[in-house]
Formats: sequence, structure tokens, C-alpha cells
Amino acid sequence: MGGWSLYAASGKSGRINTCWTHGPPDREVEAAIDAAEAWYLARGIRPRFKLAPAIVSPGDLAERLTRRGYSANTPTLTMVGRLAGAPEPEAAVHPAPIPEYQRLFADPSFGEAVDARERLDALARIPAPRGFALITLDGEPAAIGACAVEGDWAGFMGMRTAPAFRRRGLARRAFRALADFGLGAGASQGYLQVEAGNASAIALYASEGFETAYRYEYWAKS
Repeated sequence: MGGWSLYAASGKSGRINTCWTHGPPDREVEAAIDAAEAWYLARGIRPRFKLAPAIVSPGDLAERLTRRGYSANTPTLTMVGRLAGAPEPEAAVHPAPIPEYQRLFADPSFGEAVDARERLDALARIPAPRGFALITLDGEPAAIGACAVEGDWAGFMGMRTAPAFRRRGLARRAFRALADFGLGAGASQGYLQVEAGNASAIALYASEGFETAYRYEYWAKS
């Protein structure tokens, strides 16, 4: 709808089940909110809006949503930085999410199975060039991550470490392997999203040269 983009999958995860408000809608604002709500409800999905204060349009959208009973949740940072990857012998980067990757991604410690399936399906739709990092220790998938390359940019997502293998620096190794893949695919800079409360992940990415570009939140009715 003009500068608003509506995304829907099975209704679980945030970014792919949300109206992104990154420019003026193609109709009067209240009518645009009505249309977005109807679009999601017709698909059995709770309406949600993604608002980034730096780029939200119109600027008073938060106030309009508040009057309708919406509130903000899941504050998230978008971080960007120059790529400085390095080959990691323990991290194999595959062109697709192989079964071992999927098994760790769907581990119950990370959430519901339906949420994992939705996210895995989204990762599988990433066009090439793309990379899926997997570190295996003691015969078990220990850490994973994904990278999508488009032009000069590499996007990082799906970073997970098995509970039994945490605090060993595996997330850093997987990240560096993906950054190295991104460099090889022609990218020179990267971006990622991380929840604002995830201090350890933010510290990791900051130590790899990434800085916060902007913050956003999801808005939904309680």
C-alpha cells in the first residue's frame, strides 16, 4: 500500500507477519490502518505494525495506533558494519539449510515447532548467493547462522547455539565464517537485527565492528 508493505506467513515470527511502515501509505492514514487490519484478519493473523522512529510514516502513526488500543513490544536494533570475516575451519558454509542445520534450528529450547518451521521456510526462500553456517562438535550440530547477499550488502540471521555448547565462542566463529562468505560473494558491509535486550549478542556484534543504525518496535493490540 504505497510505502507500507504487508508481509504474512503462518503468523508466528515478527518481521514476516507485519506491516512495515517505511513510507506514506497510498491512501488516507486511518483508511490504511483499517485496510491493513482487514488484510491480516482475513488470513487469521493478528494485525501488527513495525515502526522505526527514524523512518516511520506518517510521524504520528504511534499515536494513531495507541488510540486504537495498540502498544509497543519487542524493541529491536538494526546494526550495520563493514565485513571483516575470516575462514573458520570448524564452520562449514552450505548453500542450503541441511538436515543438521534444521535440527538445531528446530530445537525446542528456541521455541515452538510451528515458529521454527515458518522461519526455516523463510530461510529456504532466500535467493543465491546465500550461506548457511554449521559448526559440528562431538558429532552434534553446535552452532548455526545464515547469510543473504544482495549487491554490496550481506544480511545475517538465524544465529543459534545449542544450549550444551554455549560460552565457547561458537557464535563468533559462525558469524565470522558467514562474513567471510559474504565478502567472497561480493559484499563489503552487513546488517542484522537483534532484540534490544539481548546484551550478549549486541556485545558480540559490536566487537565485530557493527553499530546500531536504528531501532524499531512491533505494535499490536494486547
